[in-house]
Amino acid sequence: MNKALPGPYTFILDASNLVPKLFGNNKKEVGIRIPDNDIVRVIVEKLGNPLAVTSVHDVDEIVDYTTDPKAIEEQIGNQIALVVDAGYGKNVPSSVIDCTNGQIEIIREGIGEIFF
Repeated sequence: MNKALPGPYTFILDASNLVPKLFGNNKKEVGIRIPDNDIVRVIVEKLGNPLAVTSVHDVDEIVDYTTDPKAIEEQIGNQIALVVDAGYGKNVPSSVIDCTNGQIEIIREGIGEIFF
């Protein structure tokens, strides 16, 4: 993880007992991502806490995820507090690596090169 983060990787790890309480569910795992994005890292630093976020699936199904700030505002603006307009992001998802069960399993090969 030290070699891969910050970067386009999501690591699935065993969750502490606190995670299910925070989200009101019984999840035993949590996905951790530290993007190589200065805006996100500054927001996290200023808040002093990690962010709980999700991707926005594109409604027209041309691409899997939308990264257009205006389209996100139009699609889900009434469900969220704000959209930070930092321009278009990449429309390629992160690579997802499951580190639970004592072994590494590649769940999804995305933009992050698999080097381990």
